[in-house]
Amino acid sequence: MTGNPQKAVRTPPQIGEHNLRVTLEALRRDGPLTRLELARRTGLSGPGIANILRRLGDDGLVRVRKRVEPGNGQPSNEFAINADGAFAIGIRLHGGDGEAVLVDLAGAVRCQRGFSLGRDQARSVATAVKALAEGEAPGARLLGVGIGVADPEALDLGGLRAALAPVPVLAERDCVTALLAERTFGVGVVEGGVMLIVLTETVRAGFLFRGQPFGGVHGRAGSIGAMRTGADHVPLDSVAGLDALRAAVTAEERTLLAAGEPMPLTPAVRKWLRNAATHLLDAIAATAGFLAPGAILIGGDLPRNLIEGLIAEMSAVRGDTAIRPFVTPWISPMRPTTFPGASIAVGAALLPFFETLLPSPLAAA
Repeated sequence: MTGNPQKAVRTPPQIGEHNLRVTLEALRRDGPLTRLELARRTGLSGPGIANILRRLGDDGLVRVRKRVEPGNGQPSNEFAINADGAFAIGIRLHGGDGEAVLVDLAGAVRCQRGFSLGRDQARSVATAVKALAEGEAPGARLLGVGIGVADPEALDLGGLRAALAPVPVLAERDCVTALLAERTFGVGVVEGGVMLIVLTETVRAGFLFRGQPFGGVHGRAGSIGAMRTGADHVPLDSVAGLDALRAAVTAEERTLLAAGEPMPLTPAVRKWLRNAATHLLDAIAATAGFLAPGAILIGGDLPRNLIEGLIAEMSAVRGDTAIRPFVTPWISPMRPTTFPGASIAVGAALLPFFETLLPSPLAAA
């Protein structure tokens, strides 16, 4: 093949839609802003900004107020996101349980609740959505429902859409929705990208490069739990997954784990941390050696003190030259995710916003 590939040319309506999304994102991120400040941040003309703000105001997405500059008696108009202008609901499905959050246009979580999945998954989700939205998000302002789940292909997406109609339903891998939450409300866009590891019964990873999630050719990049790690070459899931931890602790400690409460660092827990850290570091080193991400985040269903303990153990294992004779300088500093549970549900709630109002990191570059 010869010649250089060219990006598709946008039509005037597409350009207008793009400019509107960029303006709304600037207000969400940096507002309130005046027309002049918006023009500087977006690179759009004054008349263009005025037209966009008029449209956003008509749709109830922005509000205007007066700003009085010190030493200047002439006030100017400044514009800000109207948090009540739009809502979305994010759902995390995990085993037989679900978590639902209602997020407003400013990104604040208005309501949150857990629920159990019955035999009829679609009905369980629809009941949770109705209970969460009722009285908080008028139907006309509910943009949609986003779902974060380990395997979207296992969802009865048709049944969910039928149960929730006419509300749009979008689904994405939970590693991706966790990354969307970090990109929007957490670490942001990091030079070199982000590797985010989610620890549940299985160990999975999400990757964010140049501000966009990377899913691989078949959308399954990040299934690191199947990697054989450590000197004993066992699957990572078998030592770093939550089932291995549950098997190592008492019934009382399993209750704390299920509730997400801090767990005492008993000898059994410390042994699990050390073993999990040794194997998880192998998977991180193998992956980071190729991708060299600028940030490595660890999150999931472990209590915060165990995530911090796991990171500390990995740092100790990495520095123990008797175990690791070769230093791995390409591994960036590791830290916990910004949100408990990696904020899979919050990231899922962003899917409808990216579909309708904000610039989408899921769109092809």
